[in-house]
Order: sequence, then C-alpha cells, then structure tokens
Amino acid sequence: MNPISSDDKWATGDAYEAFMGRWSRKLATEFIRWLGPEPGLTWLDVGCGTGALASTICSLADPSSVVACDPSESFVEHTKRRIADPRISVVVGVDGDLPRSSKGFDRVVSGLVLNFLPDARQSVQEMWTRSCGGGVVAAYVWDYAGRMEFLRVFWDEAVALDAKARDLDEGVRFAMCRPDALESIFRNAGLRDTRSVALEIPTRFESFSDYWGPFLGGTGPAPAYVASLTEGMRSKLGDRLERRLRPGTEGAIELVARAWAIRGTSD
Repeated sequence: MNPISSDDKWATGDAYEAFMGRWSRKLATEFIRWLGPEPGLTWLDVGCGTGALASTICSLADPSSVVACDPSESFVEHTKRRIADPRISVVVGVDGDLPRSSKGFDRVVSGLVLNFLPDARQSVQEMWTRSCGGGVVAAYVWDYAGRMEFLRVFWDEAVALDAKARDLDEGVRFAMCRPDALESIFRNAGLRDTRSVALEIPTRFESFSDYWGPFLGGTGPAPAYVASLTEGMRSKLGDRLERRLRPGTEGAIELVARAWAIRGTSD
C-alpha cells in the first residue's frame, strides 16, 4: 500500500478547499445519509482535513460531540477558524496515536483518507480500538481508477503527455480503493457485518478555468504534479485537457465523481 507522500503537498487548507473541498462536502452528505444520522452519538473523525465531514455530522446527525483530528497542523488551524460549532473539537492527531474516549466512540469515521495512510488495515484496526462495543467504524475513498471523472481525465491526459506521470496516477497508486479490497481490510481489522456501497455526486464546472484553476494550487497529488512541471509542459497539459473537456449546451463541464464507502461493526 502506498503511504502518504511529502510530494502530495497537504499543507494549504484554502488551496484544498478550492480543489477538493467543494466536492468532499457534497460527498460527506451522501455518506452520512447512508450511514444513518442517529442523534446524540459521540463521533471521532479521523483525518478531518478542512472539516467537511465533521461539519456534515453536526448538520445531519445531531451528535453529542465530535472529535476531529488531522496530522496537518495547518489543516487543523484552518478548520478551527472555519467551524464554530461547540460540539466539535479539532485536534492534531496522527495515525498510531488517535484521540481516545474512556467509553469509546459510537461512530469512528474517516473521509477520503485511508488510501493515503501507510497501512490501511492497521489504521482501521486502530479506529476499531477507539470505538465502543457495538459501535460503527466507517470510511470512504474516491474511485480513482474508475468514475472519479475529473481526476481520471486529468491523469489520463497527464500520462499521455508524460509517461513518468503513470507512477503518480492515483488510480495506479491506490489499488485498495475498490469495494472488495476495502471489505477485506475491514474484515481483517476485526470488524463484522461489513458492507460497502457506491456514492456518486455531480461535479459541475462552470468553465474550463473553473476546472483547471484549482489544479494550479499545489495542494494534493494532482496539483503537486502540476506544480512540478515546467511552464511549457504545464501549458501543454492544460491545452490537452481543454480540448478533451467539451462544455455542454449551457457552457458548463458536467462530470460525475464516485466514491466507495465501507462500514463495519465492533464487537
């Protein structure tokens, strides 16, 4: 399994919001609806990023508390500034040393993070140890190799232009982002009654600039790759993408983003 890489550049919350935050918020809504928004529960959000999942938990699930953690201090500070809900506490928490609750958390969840961790099975097992008896552990990841279309198009064109980009392609790097692999990871971590589902959201870009601009922000694997290119190669890649992404009748680029969600129950 591929670990999180320093080359992926997860430093800037504002850049992440422009690139992925607008879509991760929509996806978090679908995830919580699928998981079942039972009120009054305690939650642990592992790898909270800029707070999309934590804030969605509060808006849809009426929790008693949410502990949101992330290894990036800049993301933690960004989330603290952005979220004022008193039910949420945001802390720096790293894989291998996640926050604890004396009674265990009712729900331990992780959004768009598992594939970036060094050992997903070990991470899920640690999430299981933070849950209470009968609690639920759940996560979701993008379908990088399939219908996560705005990234799939990007990497297809990047590899066509630069063969060295193949090793950076998230569809190649993250083979675990499939339902069978996720269910195997959850079962091997000790969880029972595992089940997975596909979650899809529309991703509408008002223009090519709306699509391409966030790739220039430097935060995340694809933007980090774009930042590594020479100006000439960056321009060629942008031209290839603009030729491929034809707008619809209203001038917008209409794509779909699919993720795989997985859940299991603690003993």
